[in-house]
Amino acid sequence: MAMAPTSKVVLGSIAFVIFWVLAVFPAVPFLPIGRTAGSLLGAMLMVIFRVMSPDQAYAAIDLPILGLLFGTMVVSFYLEQADMFKYLGRLLTWRSRGGKDLLCRICLISAVSSAFFTNDTSCVVLTEFVLKIARQNNLPPQPFLLALASSANIGSSATPIGNPQNLVIAIQSKISFGEFLVGIIPAMLLGVVVNVCILLCLFWKLLSVEKDVELAAVAEFVAEDGVHSHRFSPATMSHVTSLDPPEWSPRLLVNRDPGHLESLKIHTSISENDIQRQTPGRIESVKTSNASKDATGSAELAREEVVTSRQSEKGGLNDDAQINCGEDSASVDSSDGKEGVMALWNRWKRLFWKTCVYLVTVGMLVSLLVGLNMSWTAVTAALALVVIDFKDARPCLEKVSYSLLVFFCGMFITVAGFNKTGIPSAFWDFMEPHARIDRASGVALLAIVILLLSNVASNVPTVLLLGARVAASAAMISQAEEKKAWLILAWVSTVAGNLSLLGSAANLIVCEQARRSQLYGYNLSFWTHLQFGVPSTLIVTAIGLPLIRG
Repeated sequence: MAMAPTSKVVLGSIAFVIFWVLAVFPAVPFLPIGRTAGSLLGAMLMVIFRVMSPDQAYAAIDLPILGLLFGTMVVSFYLEQADMFKYLGRLLTWRSRGGKDLLCRICLISAVSSAFFTNDTSCVVLTEFVLKIARQNNLPPQPFLLALASSANIGSSATPIGNPQNLVIAIQSKISFGEFLVGIIPAMLLGVVVNVCILLCLFWKLLSVEKDVELAAVAEFVAEDGVHSHRFSPATMSHVTSLDPPEWSPRLLVNRDPGHLESLKIHTSISENDIQRQTPGRIESVKTSNASKDATGSAELAREEVVTSRQSEKGGLNDDAQINCGEDSASVDSSDGKEGVMALWNRWKRLFWKTCVYLVTVGMLVSLLVGLNMSWTAVTAALALVVIDFKDARPCLEKVSYSLLVFFCGMFITVAGFNKTGIPSAFWDFMEPHARIDRASGVALLAIVILLLSNVASNVPTVLLLGARVAASAAMISQAEEKKAWLILAWVSTVAGNLSLLGSAANLIVCEQARRSQLYGYNLSFWTHLQFGVPSTLIVTAIGLPLIRG
């Protein structure tokens, strides 16, 4: 592709730099408008500067990716309603041996699910859940969010349906699903292991905080008006304002100081004084005749005296009253029976609905495995769940992150406009003679080029730009080298997403979902990600390249 006129090159570069700066620093002092508005601003400038026409801008929007994101967001909502996260939480925390063990489990689940559900889907579904697990265990969310995003990118490299660029490569190269899997899965498995090791090395101290099984899960404090506690379950966090004494576990009283126990006794005595104030006459008589009784016995006798007094005032229960009482008891028993039947029916109905949700999700996975359109498959599964739910879908649709979809629209237009300047193409033309696939130096240089372009122009445009050229260059050597070139392009362009926060859609999804979380919000900054992303990407890419099979 030839270079565009100088004016378009300069103006297109300015628009792209503005988009890049606002995406990296969403709250810059001179223009704190955020990532979403920044992406729209970059897209608008591409059109205003006449780098591309409005029709070309609309055509640059990748609707399949937007449909995939929308569908997976809806599916994730219904999976959450069907308690999938609770079961997943039990799996992750079952016999967990601390933060390091939990980190390894997240990496494994993220990598495997990304290979079959795509990395974007895994990140949409698991981000909120990973935040909950980290908060539950009193651990910092940062290493777990990085583990989720990076492992999702690495794991998605193993299959043609793992991410959009792999789908493009599989279609253009006509490599079968099995050949694709066999060619990359050794590099993927080793890459996940190496990535876990890097995470453990960087966050060893943060993950080494010892956690008491009970006291870390329950934050308890005593106030003047009662005892309050925060209890965390594997999937949800609930706020409990009070606990009855029989519900307290003896382990909660271990290592408590005498002052804490004394405060609980004072709290109990206060409650008894309230009872005494409610029935002063009877309580006084009981206290006089039972001075040796403790406060608990006095309260119980007071209740009995009040009941006896009320019955004596009414003259007791006559025979008719006893008959009526028997009839009332029968009616209560009948009512309890109906309530039991209804409870059983509701339980079975919910079990049937949850089964349908899981079956639809499995059907979506099977459809993706057989090669059906990813976007339409996800949207179809989402609408099937809406229909099965048989309720107003507004609460579900409100969970969709529309700002994220708008951000991707602006990013597609901005990147397409930058590609029209000819800068990425000119860069490849300069590097191509030195990036031949038949020698180690050429493979290393090709990997560097793919890494740079994937982080500047995004991985999907990089694949569209370089795919045919890399394959044509390798085909001059042999057919096996051509296939290997396609797989190297898939491996490097996918792992390159871990280099920076803008390297892949999965990173942005994790970042935005974590930031927008109402209960567990956490801001994963660009520099925080970069400190981990650079060493992880370079090491994992280099280790995996020799394992790619043609």
